[in-house]
Amino acid sequence: MTNSAQRLKFDVVDVFTDRPFTGNPLAVVHGADGLDTSQLAAIAREFNLSETVFPLRPSAPVEASYRARIFTPGAELPFAGHPSVGVAWVLARDGVIGTGEAIQECGAGLLPVWVDAAGARVDAGRPHVGGALDGAALAEAVGLTADDVDPVAAAGVCGAGLDFPILVVRADAVAKAVAPEPIALNRATENRGTVYVAALDLAAGRVHARMFGPGVGVTEDPATGSAAVALAVFLVNRGLLPADGEAAFSVAQGEELGRPSRLDVTVSARAGAAVRAAVGGQVVAVSSGEIVVPLRE
Repeated sequence: MTNSAQRLKFDVVDVFTDRPFTGNPLAVVHGADGLDTSQLAAIAREFNLSETVFPLRPSAPVEASYRARIFTPGAELPFAGHPSVGVAWVLARDGVIGTGEAIQECGAGLLPVWVDAAGARVDAGRPHVGGALDGAALAEAVGLTADDVDPVAAAGVCGAGLDFPILVVRADAVAKAVAPEPIALNRATENRGTVYVAALDLAAGRVHARMFGPGVGVTEDPATGSAAVALAVFLVNRGLLPADGEAAFSVAQGEELGRPSRLDVTVSARAGAAVRAAVGGQVVAVSSGEIVVPLRE
């Protein structure tokens, strides 16, 4: 069989939802251990979903249950929430790993994952607090004004496995935001190419959010687990979640795209800094099939 005739099995699942055709769709492509990065990237571009994940043999099989490489249509990511949740659920469903605890190897390190019949939860990477950003400039980049910015928390960069610029806005402003023009967004975010726009109702344990990522080939994402845990780190740093102990909240995302999603986030803090964050949700199967392996570039 020639390289061009080889085929790989794939599954498409919807993540952070309990109903098909909502949540965030994910392609899980199996058996890709022999492919190089250019081939993996070509497959991700072909699916053209916000992310495609390739479960592979782990580099350290004693420590890790499997390895995950995660691609958007435009870039490889060290970590992302919905691919991590989705691939763990698929592998457990197929008997590759068991339910309960597993260890995912990815660019962000060795991350604990917990899987059950309904979905999964993944620990994010190491929490990180970056620099401040100009909230008014960031608001302008997404079609909002300085009056739409919620003064409760200054805009800035935080992450847990993957950094995100975060802008907290008033409740009615999230739906008004528009996908930013990449040059304007890069100017406002110091060339990061993504932005997470969130309105907070922490008394009720709820957040309404949208993620725009033209810099990584994702105009708008229906559900972004890596941004949700970045927000958890941000909220601890800004003093909006407890400085010590555990806190939890849920994120509603994707409604504006017709793909409502729910992400459940937990964060542990010590002395005013996040030390651990995790995101989880439900997963439903949508389709499966085979895809032709692209030629090496």
